[in-house]
Amino acid sequence: MDSSSAPRSDTDIVERVRELRSLIRSHAARSEQQRRVTGEVVEALTDAGIFHMNVPRHHGGYQTPLRTQVDALVEVSAACGSAGYTALIQTSGGFIAALFPDEAQDEIFAGPHARIGGTLIPSSKAVPVDGGYAVSGRSPFATGCQDAGWHLLTALADTGDGPPEMLWLAVPMTDLKVLDDWDVSGLTGSGSNTVVAQDIFVPAHRVLPVGPLLSGAFPSQRNSDDPFYRMPLMVLFCAWTAASAIGLARAAVTEFGERIHQRGITYTFYERQYEAPVTHLQFAEAEMKVSSAELLTADLVGLIESKAASGEPYTTKERARIRGQSGYLTRLCKEAGDLIGSASGASSLQREVPIQRIVRDLNALNLHSFLNPATNLEVYGRVLSGLDAGTPFL
Repeated sequence: MDSSSAPRSDTDIVERVRELRSLIRSHAARSEQQRRVTGEVVEALTDAGIFHMNVPRHHGGYQTPLRTQVDALVEVSAACGSAGYTALIQTSGGFIAALFPDEAQDEIFAGPHARIGGTLIPSSKAVPVDGGYAVSGRSPFATGCQDAGWHLLTALADTGDGPPEMLWLAVPMTDLKVLDDWDVSGLTGSGSNTVVAQDIFVPAHRVLPVGPLLSGAFPSQRNSDDPFYRMPLMVLFCAWTAASAIGLARAAVTEFGERIHQRGITYTFYERQYEAPVTHLQFAEAEMKVSSAELLTADLVGLIESKAASGEPYTTKERARIRGQSGYLTRLCKEAGDLIGSASGASSLQREVPIQRIVRDLNALNLHSFLNPATNLEVYGRVLSGLDAGTPFL
């Protein structure tokens, strides 16, 4: 497909992405070696239109239904966890950018292929100056930063009275320095390096206050009444990341189903692994865990979509439940991956066998601070117990 123009419709975007699975999978090992998704995969996903899913229609985007977004991201993650995670971060970046003041959106979405990264770690400092802010600091975990045009940098601004204000600032990647410091054991190909701002100026129209956003208020005039952009960002992130976990776990189950017909169990009389009763138990349990995670995802996506359609506000319990579900389903996917990994024998440790990479990627995903199962279950349990959630990130 000609990279000069993205597809005009998302009606078959899941199928378009599915057709790329063999390409993405063939590049997974190289992405891991170079610690970033290969340029060929980035361009293929761009051409397929996956980064248009949350871009406003008036900027040439799709505003794709959430269920379709999840299905598309599952397909990418099933082929390569790093590519899938990068895709979900930059897809969510398009959604967040659509909440910024309209003037900023006109800049961010000016080109035909806006790839937008970002983090929600307020490790930078924003100092008010005439017309905006002077920003300095380091922003780690900037997934896909080397292939992004913009970065949504999180910083704290001194209000002079009370606690500092958390801000999202839209910054062109050309204004930032990228450190070559992403050297990890899981989601290795996601290119989640640290980006550095050194006293850069960010005009006021490229600022999005995080506090009001979590309460449902954002400065975009064009999108403020659109039900699509009224969906709470934190619950959406739960759905997007669920796709990453499910894609990886589903890929592990598929790989296992193929390997058990190709290898035996060493030091036993089983010439083919699929003949052993223990394999039947392992296979069935892994499948049940992934299926349960898929059901939890369908439930939370259904709730989000029904709320968007009705305009009915969320209760704190509903928001906490979605976050609890996201952590729990991510853990279920990790457990399925661990089970398959332990049942796959020492030969699965070879770099060319996808199972070992899937297991490491699922472990990395479970360590994400917003997905950590123990933390998310505690948040939900606090609300169930009649206490405050203990966090505004719901």
